[in-house]
This record gives sequence, structure tokens and C-alpha cells, in this order.
Amino acid sequence: MITTRSTKESSSMSLPVPDRLAYAQDQLLAANDLDTNKLQNGLSDLWARGGDYGDLYFEMTTRDTWALERGKVARASFGISQGVGARAVTGENTAFAYSSDISPKAIDAVTAAARAMQSHGQDAAETGRGVEIKAGGQGLPAYSTLAAAGGLDTVEKVALLRKLDDLARAIDPRITEVNAQLAVEDSTILVGATDGTLAGDIRPQVRISLSVVAEGNARRASGSAGGGGRFTLGEFDTGRLEKLVHKATSVALTNLDAIPSPAGEMTVVLGNGFPGVLLHEAIGHGLEGDFHRKRESVFNGMMGERIAAPGVTVVDDATVPDARGSLNVDDEGVAGQRTVLIEDGRLVGLMQDKISARIMNDKLTGNGRRQSYADLPMTRMTNTFLERGPYDPEEIIASVKSGIYAVEFSGGTVDITSGQFNFSAEQAFLIEDGKVTAPIEGATLIGVGNEALKHMSMIGNDLELGIGFCGKNGQTVPVCVGQPTIRMDQVVVGGAGA
Repeated sequence: MITTRSTKESSSMSLPVPDRLAYAQDQLLAANDLDTNKLQNGLSDLWARGGDYGDLYFEMTTRDTWALERGKVARASFGISQGVGARAVTGENTAFAYSSDISPKAIDAVTAAARAMQSHGQDAAETGRGVEIKAGGQGLPAYSTLAAAGGLDTVEKVALLRKLDDLARAIDPRITEVNAQLAVEDSTILVGATDGTLAGDIRPQVRISLSVVAEGNARRASGSAGGGGRFTLGEFDTGRLEKLVHKATSVALTNLDAIPSPAGEMTVVLGNGFPGVLLHEAIGHGLEGDFHRKRESVFNGMMGERIAAPGVTVVDDATVPDARGSLNVDDEGVAGQRTVLIEDGRLVGLMQDKISARIMNDKLTGNGRRQSYADLPMTRMTNTFLERGPYDPEEIIASVKSGIYAVEFSGGTVDITSGQFNFSAEQAFLIEDGKVTAPIEGATLIGVGNEALKHMSMIGNDLELGIGFCGKNGQTVPVCVGQPTIRMDQVVVGGAGA
């Protein structure tokens, strides 16, 4: 599941990988009276009863959030969380324990708990949860800076939200409500594993969200937009804020005049950016290795086969500069990388974590991700998108005699096993004789992911990424989705006009 949307933009600097590892060791080991020898001893303890793999994952995260509602600060919070998780893997069974304490005592406790679970054949992956060990400790280590804040203090953060409020209300007097939020997060992670892995990373993350309500013609309509990525809050200059405001207010104001959507099978043009959530949900999850390992994907047994129209290339790329889903290393210590999933219409690759890659005898792709130290890693997407094609967006719209143009989605559902999807358009228009005409409401796209891929007849040259949260097995991680403008034929549309 994905929530939120926006365009990714940034140009922040990052530390070289060796410096990130050294920083992670200093913050997570040295600050807690630990060193690499203690880490190695903990890994040896995990492997004491045998098994295929074991790892220790350390994390410290700071979060700073602010919300402005109706021109007033409604919520503000700051928190620090830290902990360590110990995992032991035998075959397809996983033993997992974690503690919110980082100390020599905690390492002994979580590794002992994981060994005990392992010896009794318990599988934490069945529930996705491990055993929490409360070992006690000496409190949180110091965290001197919030890199993602970019030096902005409390007053400047509130001023940024007030600027969003002012910009939105100045667009049109029909904008009656404005809510704005910002979140700043910095994570430091360190992972050591029995396969020799020792990797660390520093992960800044910023996000700004805007929602508005418009009133007119005895109606109310809402619109939203957001932006962010792995860069500093200070990079949200006036131009970027104005772009967010334009998107949110445009959706709300347009929908005041929307008419009921037609229904039936028709041609649909999908806008660029966040509409890529359809690919993420209907196709991306089905190309995650764990679903293939468990034979739960509609794409099982199709490697090398044509599953999409010619020209369709879909990738998962953790190396996109400063993007929300990008990773220098994943949560298993594997370098983030670009993985081609579908190439010119053919299924050529899967996303993998260490367990699935080992069992399936496939290559590692850097897609092992977890919500926190208290969660098991699993195969997850990073930045997943459809590559650009040769067509100008206006040319695509002009090619449609009759259909709809879905610019933004508000959400949807998908069944991984069957590929059946259902997505609701937040902003959509009729296309009549090659021209975008009346705004419509209530349009829902219905179909099957692997079939929808075969009906992409035109792919635009305007690739854009949108941001979101992806949910899987109760865990949420930051991602990007994206695509250029595309034309899809023979799409079933459910609408108010049915």
C-alpha cells in the first residue's frame, strides 16, 4: 500500500561510504561501550547452533514533525529511538529477537533469545515479529545534529509551514482550509553478518505534505500534494513550495466542477509521476523475490517471457540521487543498486533479499528492507518506475478519440496472487476528439496487472517520480514510484455514470 504523492527534487551532498561506516561505528558501537570484537562475538554466538545465516542490526533514529492546521500549530513532536535486532536463519525458518537497549548486555540477551528460538524451530517470519528483550541500559547516546533539518530551527520550520498556508490561500478565495505538515528524520544504521558483511549508513529524510479544501457551487472538494527525499529541509525553496501549492489547489478547485465519470471499457491516459503507484502495486509487489519463493505471485514461472507490450521497461533503482527510496546499502548491508525487472516487455529480473536470493539461487539486488530494528527485513521496493518512451504527452492525448485522462490517484488495492487491482482517480478528465475537456469524479480503474501491461500502447518522454510510503506485512518504508505519461487501451473503468 502507498500513501502520499509528489515530485522528487534535490541536489544534496552525501558522505563517502567509508566515512558513513566509521560514523555508524562511532555512534552505535563506541558510544555504547561496544566494538567490532563484541560484534564478532555476538555473531559467533548466533552461529553457535549452526544455521545458514545470522546478523545483528543496530539503528538510531531521530524524528521531528510539525503540523499546521487552519493557520495554527496543531502538533509538534520530537523523538529518538534506538535498538538492536538479532536474526538467525536456518533454511526458511527465522529466529529473531530485539532490544531497545544497545549495550554488551543487550547483545548477549538478544543473541541468546534468537539461539533459543532457533533450537526450538520457531519461525518469526510466520508473524513478522520477534521476541522483545528488555535488557535495561544506560540511556540514549548523544546525537549532535539533525542533518536533514539543514540548519533550520523551530521558528524557521513553523515559518515554512505558514508560507505554504499563505501561498495556498492566495491562489483562490474558494480555498477555505489548509493543512501542512513537515517531517525530518535522520537514521544511522550498522549491520554485521555471519557472511562477513559489515556496513553502515546515514540516512536523512525530509517530507512536506499539503492538503487543502475548496468550497463553491454548494460543494466541497479536497486536494493534496507532497514532496521530499534524502536531502535537507532547507532545499524547499519558494519555487518548490509553489509547485506543491499549485498541485494541491488545482485538484481541489477542478473537482468543484467535476461531473460523474463514464463507465465501461475504454482508453485511459495516465499522467506522469504518482500514477506510477499502479505499477508499484499491481506489478511491483509481484516481482519481489519472497512472493516468488512462496509461489504467491501472478508472475511465477514467467521469467524470460513477454509479460508486457514492447517498449515497456520497469526498473527498481536505489541509486537515484537523493530520492526518497534510495539506499547506499540496504538493511542487510548489500549495496543499493539498479535492477531491471521488465525489459522491452520481457520479465528479466526480480528484487531479492538475502534469504530469498539464497533459496532461489539468485543474485542479491539490495532490496532487503525493514521498518526498524524491531522488524524483520524482507524483500521491498526502493524507487520503482517505468522508463521513459519516445512520445510527447500532448501527442499521446491527441491520439485518443474518446477516453479519460487520469492525472492523480488517491489509492487502490491489489491481490498479489491474482494480480487483480482497483485504483481510484483523485483528479481525472474526459478526453474527447484528442482534447482534454470536462473534469470527472468517481473514476475507478479495474484490471489485472499482467494483462494491463500488455495494453500500454504509447509511453511518454516525461518521466517523473512521486513519493510515498509502502506497506507490506505490517511494515512501512519510504519509497518512490513513477512513470511518464502513458496510454493504456482496453481498460475497465468503473464510474458514477455506470
